[in-house]
Amino acid sequence: MRRLLATAAVTIVAGIVVVAILFLFFGFRIRLDGGGTPRPTFEIDPEAHAAEVARHREAQRRQQAEATPAEAAPPEAAPTKAAPAVAAPYWTDFRGPFRDGHYRQRAIRTKWPAGGLTPLWKQPIGGGYASFVIARGRAFTIEQRGPQEVVAAYEVTTGRELWTTSWNALFRESLGGDGPRATPTWSDGVVYALGATGELRALDEATGRMLWRTNILEENGATNLDWGMAASPLIVDQTVVVLPGGPDGRSVVAYDRRTGARVWSSLSDKQAYASPMLVTLGGVRQLVVFAATRLVGLSPDRGDLLWEFPWRTAFDINAGQPLVLGENRVFLSSGYGTGAAVIELIAAGAAGPDGPAPRAVPFSVREIWRNNRMKNQFTSSVLHEGLIYGLDESILACVDAATGELRWKGGRYGYGQVLLASGHLVVLTEDGDLALVRATPERHEEIVRFPAISGKTWNHPAMADGVLLIRNLAEMAAYDLR
Repeated sequence: MRRLLATAAVTIVAGIVVVAILFLFFGFRIRLDGGGTPRPTFEIDPEAHAAEVARHREAQRRQQAEATPAEAAPPEAAPTKAAPAVAAPYWTDFRGPFRDGHYRQRAIRTKWPAGGLTPLWKQPIGGGYASFVIARGRAFTIEQRGPQEVVAAYEVTTGRELWTTSWNALFRESLGGDGPRATPTWSDGVVYALGATGELRALDEATGRMLWRTNILEENGATNLDWGMAASPLIVDQTVVVLPGGPDGRSVVAYDRRTGARVWSSLSDKQAYASPMLVTLGGVRQLVVFAATRLVGLSPDRGDLLWEFPWRTAFDINAGQPLVLGENRVFLSSGYGTGAAVIELIAAGAAGPDGPAPRAVPFSVREIWRNNRMKNQFTSSVLHEGLIYGLDESILACVDAATGELRWKGGRYGYGQVLLASGHLVVLTEDGDLALVRATPERHEEIVRFPAISGKTWNHPAMADGVLLIRNLAEMAAYDLR
């Protein structure tokens, strides 16, 4: 018995020593996944990773400089055929031009090899949870590199870094992770980038030169959210709309997109993590903002309240993008057991099921259905042919948009992201796999799934001209789906 106890004690001590060595020298940690489940992981050392990115970019620049003139650029007199036209800007906003996760530009390849796709390129990237926006052959994102937030421009077809601009800022959060969250926005040759601590900059797309800057938290007397600024800037006519969540009517703020001067501000709500949207509902062009405790519609010129729908979630985490369903309905969803609902807007003066709508605001709202069959924690759903597809926590599900009926549920993808293209779902899993799933109400039908990038992946995929761009805290890659 003593020998058995001694052996057990030695084993325990040896195990503790091994864990201590892994913890001290190899970055071993126990971290929570998107659902709060503890998972063993090897943490990336921020300084070492920033150095790795710097070495990679320096080698990339040397390779470009050493290229022969024929490789670097064709001689001006040589070509006899016209140079290919630069693609028109398309994926210029978070989750695409309508912020709805639907790629409509061209048909994509839906017959993937059984072993998965070969990337056009793959390389290291700085930390953070932002996605890409894509315009004129360039992809833009914001990263954490050491103590700085860095906005970077990349050539889509090669991954070559074209320029960077940076500032000192480091948002740290032990549960979610460090780094910037908000995907930049592109419009008319300008990149609008928002850091996790509120730094908003307008940058020239060709050079990264700063056109103007402000800190939306400091200027509006706002306190940062627990998980940092995550809402992407939204271009509305001649303004850029952001969500600092400040008091005294400074929760939603519009700046002149050319000068950075404040144009208007509205509401006093605490904000959440979803991005504002410009939509048409009930025939009225309006902003939709998913704040911490309600979904609201605002006039795009002054921020006047048009309607509201109360919506409370644990920890005030409303992160999924609402979906517009037809002319006057909206789908919204949150995680942490909250679930989903569809609401319908009724114009002021129009008769609803309970009589005329009140005239205090231009719309009243009625609930069509509510259930817990689709819980978008910090992912967003997509709409296809009257059906809503998304991650119910970590499992893919299909719900009827009209009734809320669950059509099917299947496939574990973690807390990843979903993109709709050519009648298929491109799912980027929490572990960095890419999966192609048929968007059908009949059943869960996964066609292919393969490892695409390594590590925790909460970043949304982006696509333009048939090229899919993905990234996470450590890697970025491009896949040709043309």
